[in-house]
Formats: sequence, structure tokens, C-alpha cells
Amino acid sequence: MKKYLGPLIAIVAVIVIIGLVMIGPYNRLVGLEEEADKSLSNIDNQLQRRVDLIPNLVDTVKGYTKHEEKVFKDVSDARSKLAGANSPADKAEANGEVNSALSRLIAISEKYPDLKADKQFTGLRDELAGTENRIAVARKDYNESINEYNQATRKFPSSIIAGLFNFDKKEYFQAKGEAKDAPKVDFGGADS
Repeated sequence: MKKYLGPLIAIVAVIVIIGLVMIGPYNRLVGLEEEADKSLSNIDNQLQRRVDLIPNLVDTVKGYTKHEEKVFKDVSDARSKLAGANSPADKAEANGEVNSALSRLIAISEKYPDLKADKQFTGLRDELAGTENRIAVARKDYNESINEYNQATRKFPSSIIAGLFNFDKKEYFQAKGEAKDAPKVDFGGADS
């Protein structure tokens, strides 16, 4: 029995040492993952704020315009798509569509001087612009946290812990192709 006690103690000691070595990287990965999830939640909060502002903006514009139904439908459809988006990629794509539709909606004010001067419209437009800035900051923060998390899951030795405990690579919040370009709006040939 004594001859097995030495190797048994050595095996237990190795297991304890391996366990202690794994605690630090594991806890770091958990912290980075939580930070990434929090950052994504911040994007969601700002996107929801924008989704909530859109109906007020559309109603204000509708009060001045009667011939812009396609723009209103595009804004409504984009808003619905954003509200139903789940993954960061879906949210980024829907966000691009909302940006495009809102740009066309805001551009309508150029055709309607009374709308352009309306205090409610300008207030909502300014609130929307502020929200857009918050979304940009939240996206930047999220992508930075994802970058740090993804690096940690790929670097040795934490990559071993990441593999053992299913810390998978996370996707960045990236604008889709058409969302990277400013929309072209031309009301020159439109009938009023």
C-alpha cells in the first residue's frame, strides 16, 4: 500500500496543479465573454431606442406629406426587420436598412419647408442623430470587446481552456455591403 501512496499523491498533486493553472484563463474567458455580452446588450438598447423614435418621426412627417407612402412603408419594414433581428450579423444588416430608409425619410424634409421648420420634427431628427452616435459608440465598444475575447480564445494556453469549455469565436457587428455606402436620394423627378 505504501508503494502506491507516493505515485497517488503525485497524480493528485498534478491534477490540483493543472486545475489551479486552468482557473485563471477560465475566469478571464468568462469575464471577456460577459463583457462582450454586455456590449451587445448596449447596442440592443440603442437600437431599441431608435426603433421607438421612428414611429414619432414618421407620424410627424406624415402630417406634412401625403405622397410619400413608399418611404413610410420602407421605414416600417426596416424597423420591423431590426426589431426581429437576433444575431449580430442580422442586426447589422437590419441596421443598414433602417439607416437607408431613415435617410430617405429625412430627405423628404427638403421638399417640405414647413416640415423642415417644425419643432417636433427637428427635435426628433436631433434625437435620432444623437441615438445614431450612441449606436456607433456601442458598436465600437462591442467590436473591441469581441476582438479581445476572440484573441483570448485563440492564444495559447487559454485556447486549450476555450476548447475544453466551448468558448466559441463571436461575430463582429459589421455593416453589410450596401449599408457602407450613403444612400442616393433624388427627388428631382418625383411628383408632389
